[in-house]
This record gives sequence, structure tokens and C-alpha cells, in this order.
Amino acid sequence: MLQRGRASRSRRDRRVGLVVAAGLGVFVVGVYVVVVLGGGLLIGQTDSPSIALSVLATAIVAYGFLPVQLRWERAAARFVHGATPSAYDVLSHFSETVTGGYATEDLPERMALLLGQGTGAAWAQVWLTVDGRLRLAATWPDGAVTDLTPPDPGQDGTEMPRSGTRARTVRHAGQVYGVFRLQEHPDRPLTSTEERLFAGLAAQAGLVLRQVGLRAQLAARGEQLAARAEQLRTSRERLIETQDAERRRLERDIHDGAQQHLVALAVNLRLAETIAAKAPERAAKVLSEQAAAAQAAIETLSQLSRGIYPRLLEDDGLVPALRAATATSAIPVIISANSDDRPPEAVEAALYFFAMEAVQNAAKHSGAAGTSVAVLVRDDEWQVTVRDDGAGFDPVVTGGPGSSSGLLNMRDRLDDVGGDVAIASTIGRGTTVTATVPCCAIPRPRRGR
Repeated sequence: MLQRGRASRSRRDRRVGLVVAAGLGVFVVGVYVVVVLGGGLLIGQTDSPSIALSVLATAIVAYGFLPVQLRWERAAARFVHGATPSAYDVLSHFSETVTGGYATEDLPERMALLLGQGTGAAWAQVWLTVDGRLRLAATWPDGAVTDLTPPDPGQDGTEMPRSGTRARTVRHAGQVYGVFRLQEHPDRPLTSTEERLFAGLAAQAGLVLRQVGLRAQLAARGEQLAARAEQLRTSRERLIETQDAERRRLERDIHDGAQQHLVALAVNLRLAETIAAKAPERAAKVLSEQAAAAQAAIETLSQLSRGIYPRLLEDDGLVPALRAATATSAIPVIISANSDDRPPEAVEAALYFFAMEAVQNAAKHSGAAGTSVAVLVRDDEWQVTVRDDGAGFDPVVTGGPGSSSGLLNMRDRLDDVGGDVAIASTIGRGTTVTATVPCCAIPRPRRGR
């Protein structure tokens, strides 16, 4: 089969040669007839050829012989080989390619096309050296099933015995910049002319692949820098979001914890001032209790400065922490619970600060005689309800329960743990505020205590 393929190529090459020879003969005879005979008729010398006209015809033939020969070779190759270009066409188009006829990013595709068409290969590949590794840059024809294993840049000629796969290393100044690889047809191995063409293309492509490789490396660096910039931007956004969330958490903790202790202290001091004239003994008792309240505020601020929740809340849980925090409230607070189970730490903290906010709101604004806090633990949720018997309010007139900063803090804190806040108030009948957190909102952690 190999011999039949080579014999077929040789016959086609001989036919090309015959067509070119016939064409050149027609050209020479045509010039002689037009110049010598035609010119002799014009000057009236028909009995013998004019020496001057013969010299002119010879000069025209000599000057136009090579261009005419090249044109006949192209025409004969197209006629005999069909769509397959001749070696001259391939080298000519390759010269146009490497001298700037195409954009740099299109050069590998153009090279693969010329390589495949010029050698009549089943498929052709152009491999490019990028960052010390071979990377497939182009394949001809599009969609061809090819060998995607990187070739050996140190081996030229037949890459795999009896496979029909051939490779040529592309070098420039001793440096490897890529590899040309092609697959022969099973019944049409490369002729000696095509093998020389293959080697010649690889020899000429070194400088071009160097340029293409540098551009590919720059593009790769640009992509890496863009990816790194995106990572930095995302990281910076996360950092800002984390800082903002921590700032808001600290603001809420100060407002709902230490500030409430200080508010209660201020209310009790005003109460002592008011009753000092009428009931000195009661005023003295109230004043004596404020030392503990001031100490509680100091401890809360100290704990917040270390970024932790109130120590009693962390150690003993929600109900003991609420009882301790409301012991010095301006109005009596009754704490009740149906279970000793503790919710996750985040939920426990949210419910604690919610209850403290609600109790302080009742003490400051409702005029209530007393407040109750009920902590309920159910199978599917945790719930804290704060009720007072104060003046109440009209949600329509006051702008709704979300109009004050304290109530907004309540909602924000419960939103953080997947909970909700419900407020019911009637003028003259008091206010009920309920916080509910589903048990599935935050997994219950294993406590170390």
C-alpha cells in the first residue's frame, strides 16, 4: 500500500511536469509567432526572419520564462491535484503568513491549514510552547479526531512506527518554540517532496512561533492577574461585610446590654431623687441597690470589650441571665420558663438581648406597673414573650413597631438567627412582644460545659 501511494503521487507529479512543459512550449512558440512573424509582416520582411525581431523575441522569452513557468505550475497543480495546493503555493502562502499578512492570534490556525493542505495529511496540529510546556494551539480540519497527547519535542520524523504520525520540532536560535504534527492517510504516505515541505515549514516557523508564544504567555499572565484581582476584590468585599456586621453586632450588644443597665441606673436614680423628700428610707434603699446595678453595667462593658456575651448568659443560660439582669429594673419583672434546655449560643444571645430591649422599653415608655417574661421551649421552636400592663400604643399613629431604633434592633437580631418578632399593642391594655426562632434555623452545638 505504501508503494502504491508513492507511485500514485509520482504519476501525478509527472503529469504536472508534462502540463508545465507543454505550456512553456506554447509560450515560446507564441512569442516567436507574434514577434518575429507578425513583426515581419508589419515591416514588410516576409522572405527571411529579421535578426532584430528574433533578438527581441528571445529577450521576451528569457524575461517572461520564469513567471510563466510558475503560473503554469500552479494551474497544472490545481488541475492534477484538485483542491490540494502545490508546494510552491504552500511556501508562498506561508511567507505571506509569517510576514504579517494575518493577526498574531490567527497564525497557528493558518499554519495548521497550510501544513495539512500542503502535505495532504488527514489532520495537522500546531503545538506551542507556553511556560515551558507544549499546548495545542490549532488543529486542522476543525472537529477532526486527533491525538491530544503532547508530542516529544526532541524527536523529529516518524513519531510512532507504522502509525503514520509525523512530528517536526520548531526551533529558533536553539530554543524550542513548538511542534508541527500531522497524520498521514493510510493509503497515501508523504512523498519525498511533501516531507521536504514539512521540514521546510518547521524550519521557517521558529521566529513566528516565538512571537505567538510570547503573546500567549502575556495573555495567560493577564488572565492570572485578572483572576487574582477578582479574588482580592471578593476578599475585600467579604472583609468589609464582616467588619460592618461585627460593628452592627457590637452596637446592638452595647445598646441592648450595657446601655440598658445604664438606663435602668438613671431611671432608678431619678426615682430616688423624686421620693427622697417624701420617703427618705425608701430612697436610701433604692440608692443602695444602684451600686450593684452600676457594677453590672461595668461588667457588661468589660465583657463586650473582650467580644463575648455576658458571662452569666454564657455560663448558666438564658433564664438565670435574665433574672440577674432584671433584678434592678425600675419596674418588677417576673421570669418564667417551661424547660431548662438551652438553645444554640447565637439564638440564646439573640433572645437575651431581645428580652432586655423589650423590658427596658416597657420601663421607659409604657408606664407599666410590672412586666413578665416567658421563655418557652417547644419541639419546633424557641419563644420569648414579654408582656406589660402599660399604656400601649396605636401602631397606625406611631408608625408601627419598626419605627424605633430599639424595635429595629430587635428585628435585626432575630433576623440574624432566622427568627421573627411579633408585636401586639392596644391603647390602655399594654403591649406584648414575642420573639420566635425555629429549632431548625441554627443547628444546636455541643457545649463544652
